[in-house]
Amino acid sequence: MEISNMFALRKTEKKMSSPKLILVCNDDGITAPGIRALIAVAKEFGEVMVVAPDKPQSAMGHAITINSTLRINEVFIDGQKEYACSGTPVDCIKLAVNKLLPRKPDLLISGINHGSNASINVIYSGTMSAAMEGALEGIPSIGFSLCDHSIDADFSVSQTIARKVIATALSSEMPQGTCLNVNIPKVSADLLKGIKICRQARANWEEEFDERKDPMGKTYYWLTGVFKNYDTGEDTDIWALENNYVSVVPCKFDITAHETIERLKSWKLDA
Repeated sequence: MEISNMFALRKTEKKMSSPKLILVCNDDGITAPGIRALIAVAKEFGEVMVVAPDKPQSAMGHAITINSTLRINEVFIDGQKEYACSGTPVDCIKLAVNKLLPRKPDLLISGINHGSNASINVIYSGTMSAAMEGALEGIPSIGFSLCDHSIDADFSVSQTIARKVIATALSSEMPQGTCLNVNIPKVSADLLKGIKICRQARANWEEEFDERKDPMGKTYYWLTGVFKNYDTGEDTDIWALENNYVSVVPCKFDITAHETIERLKSWKLDA
């Protein structure tokens, strides 16, 4: 074997044998049970770096911090050094990629969220925004959510699903600019029917604002609402969850309505 080929082979073997680097984030806060369950699974696949909010940041969407400072504090949880960030989930990913990581991670996983991020919830979700930011950075990214808001939720089934999805993602090529939105129904392992690749259901929240008075007599509002599914399709994430399947929806950051471009060209918009 020629020396140049031998060195190239060794370089390739070294690259292949190097451990995977996995970045873990969430929006419920670094001490939430869901992220602890996900970290435990991630450690089975390689080196793990955790950069997560130091407090709950649910429903922050793709918000970033521009009008105040950002702080990162090293914390030790279960004997491992992690990073607690004062900002949003997206702030966490930006800081991880630009300041904390030694190289671009092989995989970014976000969650496990306490509560569903199916259908329209994906646009409000801090969990999924962290995954979407990963996709923007060219990192294969997955968001995991369990349809159970309880702090005492059982994440054992979710861990089994996460293990399967992570293994497949690391051994396969995820399309560039795409992340996965994985939602897991609140059912026991024996009732779970499987995993379905789905589309996002056409649904929305019908919001209500509960008007109240504070002790000083001033009015304030508390957002409430009812989730309404307008989609009768059996290929949606909501259908899958309601029928005891895990839903996997591929998502992308290009939100252009491509199908309407030609139609809009007929509008008389010339200045």
